[in-house]
Amino acid sequence: MAWGKKKGGRKEPLFGLPAALADLRLTAADRIPNAEDDKPKKSAKSSAKRKSDDSDAEPPRERKAQPNRSSAKRRSKSRRGFGIGRLVYWGAVLGLWGAIAVIGVVIWVGAHLPPIQSLEIPKRPPTIQIVGMDGSMLAQRGEMAGANVALKDLPPYLPKAFIAIEDRRFYSHFGIDPVGILRAAVTNVLHRGVSQGGSTLSQQLAKNLFLTQERTFQRKLQEAELAIWLERKHSKNEILELYLNRVYFGSGAYGVEAAAQRYFGKSAKNVTIAEAAMLAGLVKSPSRLAPNRNPEGAEARAQVVLAAMADAKFITEAQAQASIGHPSYNVKPVGAGTVNYVADWIGEVLDDLVGQIDQSITVETTIDPKLQSVAEAAIIDELAAKSVKFNVSQGALVAMTPDGAVRAMVGGRNYSESQYNRAVTAKRQPGSSFKPFVYLTALEQGLTPDTVRQDAPIEVKGWKPENYTHEYFGAVTLTQALAMSLNTVAIRLGLEVGPKNVVRTAHRLGISSKLEPNASIALGTSEVSVVELVGAYAPFANGGFAVAPHVVTRIKTAEGKLLYMRQPDERNQVIEPRYVAMMNTMMRETLISGTAKKAEIPGWMAAGKTGTSQDYRDAWFVGYTANLVTGVWLGNDDNSPTKKATGGGLPVEVWSRFMRTAHEGVPVAALPNSQGSWGLSNLAQAASQVSAPAPSAAPAPAPANNGGYRPPPTRANVRPEAAAGLDGWLMDRLFGGNR
Repeated sequence: MAWGKKKGGRKEPLFGLPAALADLRLTAADRIPNAEDDKPKKSAKSSAKRKSDDSDAEPPRERKAQPNRSSAKRRSKSRRGFGIGRLVYWGAVLGLWGAIAVIGVVIWVGAHLPPIQSLEIPKRPPTIQIVGMDGSMLAQRGEMAGANVALKDLPPYLPKAFIAIEDRRFYSHFGIDPVGILRAAVTNVLHRGVSQGGSTLSQQLAKNLFLTQERTFQRKLQEAELAIWLERKHSKNEILELYLNRVYFGSGAYGVEAAAQRYFGKSAKNVTIAEAAMLAGLVKSPSRLAPNRNPEGAEARAQVVLAAMADAKFITEAQAQASIGHPSYNVKPVGAGTVNYVADWIGEVLDDLVGQIDQSITVETTIDPKLQSVAEAAIIDELAAKSVKFNVSQGALVAMTPDGAVRAMVGGRNYSESQYNRAVTAKRQPGSSFKPFVYLTALEQGLTPDTVRQDAPIEVKGWKPENYTHEYFGAVTLTQALAMSLNTVAIRLGLEVGPKNVVRTAHRLGISSKLEPNASIALGTSEVSVVELVGAYAPFANGGFAVAPHVVTRIKTAEGKLLYMRQPDERNQVIEPRYVAMMNTMMRETLISGTAKKAEIPGWMAAGKTGTSQDYRDAWFVGYTANLVTGVWLGNDDNSPTKKATGGGLPVEVWSRFMRTAHEGVPVAALPNSQGSWGLSNLAQAASQVSAPAPSAAPAPAPANNGGYRPPPTRANVRPEAAAGLDGWLMDRLFGGNR
């Protein structure tokens, strides 16, 4: 039976989902509106007519819904708003984290700064001023810090020169200049390198006072924090004044006062505009632009500063043009030259004298500036003239009074090229200049200057030493042997008295180096320094008393407090007066007729001994008067042989030039105990028998071998010099020159 076909038929009840959907009908309100629905509604009549028409027409086709344009616009605006919101949100988050990171970095950098309580303006590092015996400045060690100069005492264009070239916005920033940093960054990018810095004067001062010079990001951050701290604690003028008195200007000069004195020989209060510009220009690269080293570079940089000053309206264009090329920087720096060898030697002994240096001090010395200059010129000029000919590259000189006070010291020909001190540090073989210790030992064992020993070939355990001329003269006195520097006699004496006794004698007189007690010690094969050998000769000049070579007399603080004063040495007699007299007379003969015949000081009694080491590696002469004891060494640092440079040549010439000047105007004095009671009667008798024979006369008879020397016959028509004595006659006739 069919459902629902018959009118009035029974309707069965529906349950579940069919029941729920049975009465479901769609109305116009449930439909999605289209464009036509948005138009204004027509009259009811029209509407009814349309409904009637619609009822007669075919059922409407299902049309595709058209998108709502206004709804799309609203959704688009909603999406844009959401994107901007997200951007603002994440920007705020990132900004917050960035601020936290910056604060963390600041805290971390601050944690690595010195404690706040220690952030005070530090004291200047100690300066050591070294002055001569006349009070004049010789050299300076440590930072050359001039006195602090108040900003108001400086010419106004001096600080403005620094502001113009280093920190144009100094008076407007807070310690860090963001504009300057940005400008420097742009400039560096354009030049593809670091061509401009962005540090302010406050940052530079912070670096100079509290930090190191290392180029690290951490140091730059610390510098920035300290600059801000300085700006909060000090005024602008105080910061500028501190900066000018602490900045480094090269050549060891810190502060404008020290720099002005160093380069211009005047106070910073009196510098000109040109000089102020040059000082301001040095800050960029003080070592490279120092005017005493690079005058062209310093002048070019000064012109840049002058242009910056004119651009900042600190000076006029006319003043800038007038100042170009006018700084007077041709001033010789204080302490230049070989006196720096003295300064280095002083630096080595200061710790023993006053301990650790924690304040500025003045060291008063025994150095005579005049004699120092003469000694320097003597060494330099001699080497300049003859170093190539004799293959000699270096020299040293030490001059001291008979009581050990060093008056002059030259440790090399050029300190700027080599700071190695050949007068104190270097040790070389003294050669025959060591022989006086052998002869003194022999005299103390009972021999006399007239004692005769054989000059003949000798062999010691396979060693066959020879004389300089490879000649032998038989029986000679000790005086003759020392004056002619006969090696075989010195070796025989050394073996006779004992090498150990020779070493003891040398140490007793002042040699401190280790000496080997062997047969060759008589020829000076153990190495010694110049200063100790000269000091060991001093007892011959002072009557037999030991001395300690010294150069420091007093040390005071900058305020005048006495820290050290040298006490006189105890008079320790190390040579008996009679032996002093014998040695002085014997070594006088070296200058009169022996190997140092060129060494002459008019009007003065002088004595000494030459020395030449094996293969001509070292050339020495140590000579003395009652006024000065001076030793000269010439040779090569690498110990290479010279071209037959001997002690009687270049060293004697240097010694004579120095000593003649050193004795000008000094009252003449004789050597102590120079007239011994023993005399030289035999030598005088032998010398008197060497007379000038007639052309046809036979040779003069030789004296008996009772202490004299049997000379070979004189040549015809050659008159020996009577004043030179027998030794002089032998040297001139047999050697034909000096050794």
